[in-house]
Amino acid sequence: MPYFDAASSAPLHPVARQALLAALDEGWADPGRLYREGRRARLLLDAAREAAAEAVGCRPDELTFTPSGTQAVHSGISGALAGRRRVGRHLVVSAVEHSSVLHSAAAHEAQGGSVSEVAVDRSGAVSAAAYADVLREDTALACLQSANHEVGTEQPVAEVAQACRTAGVPLLVDAAQSLGWGPAPDGWSLLAASAHKWGGPSGVGLLAVRKGVRFAAQGPADERESGRAAGFENLPAIVAAAASLRAVRAEAAAQSVRLRALVDRIRARVPQLVPDVEVVGDPVRRLPHLVTFSCLYADGETLLQELDRVGFSVSSGSSCTSSTLAPSHVLTAMGVLSEGNVRVSLPTGTADEEVERFLDVLPRTVAEVRARLGAPVSTSLSPAGTASLVVDALGKRCPVPVIELAKVIGEVPLGGTVTVLSDDEAARLDIPAWCAMREQEYVGEEPADRGSAYVVRRLA
Repeated sequence: MPYFDAASSAPLHPVARQALLAALDEGWADPGRLYREGRRARLLLDAAREAAAEAVGCRPDELTFTPSGTQAVHSGISGALAGRRRVGRHLVVSAVEHSSVLHSAAAHEAQGGSVSEVAVDRSGAVSAAAYADVLREDTALACLQSANHEVGTEQPVAEVAQACRTAGVPLLVDAAQSLGWGPAPDGWSLLAASAHKWGGPSGVGLLAVRKGVRFAAQGPADERESGRAAGFENLPAIVAAAASLRAVRAEAAAQSVRLRALVDRIRARVPQLVPDVEVVGDPVRRLPHLVTFSCLYADGETLLQELDRVGFSVSSGSSCTSSTLAPSHVLTAMGVLSEGNVRVSLPTGTADEEVERFLDVLPRTVAEVRARLGAPVSTSLSPAGTASLVVDALGKRCPVPVIELAKVIGEVPLGGTVTVLSDDEAARLDIPAWCAMREQEYVGEEPADRGSAYVVRRLA
């Protein structure tokens, strides 16, 4: 069964498996002890740190192993903010950061700090100028991912780092999605990553802090990992993480070329095979293995279930796959369609035949999901006499409000309006996105007794 969700967690690399098994035999002792078994464990830990530091592009004594990538982010942000508290309590993040960064930002704000969120364009990228504009004298830290986890867009890290350097502000880079493909661009002050994203075992994160960066680890003091990660090191997993990072980086150039070609094929053919599809993310400056597209009139959760039923494991940023029923913050920030969202992220070794079979089953899978939801079969429109209509979609979840809009837009004349009543948060994103795709005018949102009223004017 093809697994196309490497961005969530990559399959364990063969080198990681070999290193893990070997380290279970050799690295079970406490590396802080001076007896023979402890010294042997310390040698393994030091070797793993040197290998990981070489891959990251830092000194070994700048790198800490943490229990997860999320913990690396949380520790990096809290430690940098505490270390620069005399400068101020202002934090800068992008609107499309991983939830671990946004959760840290929310906690900082709840404790009295201030947070500025930098907007992105429709490709999901920030601009260095936008970052420079929000940096202040009291800015303690800026954060930016190297590449987006949902749409694959690479960020201008080097340019943002230069703006931060000019302002005297350290930059934390979340390199979880990109570190397996190459080191982050120069200029970062702190870097976080997660081993299971590149084929290492879960439960290992990396936090690198450059010498000279003010940093005060938070929480109870601990003698391990320079006081930055409490608790006994999971040495076998750390050894496997470092070994697999070195292995995947050695393979990265060849795998990047091959997987980028497969992703280019998906990006080009999905809109040809499936009507009413929006491929999102930067088409050029992106991770080589990841592509995301959204299908009008389709439910993301049902799409994932049906693709799983026919043998494909994929992911989604759709609101309909979330327990909160709120749209993906990444897709929302980009202003793109969120309904029927599918993220395909290919692991190394993906065969051409697997991609071709995916492209073969996708059209009928989407068609079946749309038919089940009562989506319009034809989008041909003809003028009618009713100047305006109201569609009551209250209590109905994505993509039903958009489907109901599409069904009746042809019943109003050119210049006429359709008002959609909806209490689904996704409608705030998906109705404007539908208008852009269908060349209709999105007039705006108005308050309603329950939820909101979204007004659309027919132009075509």
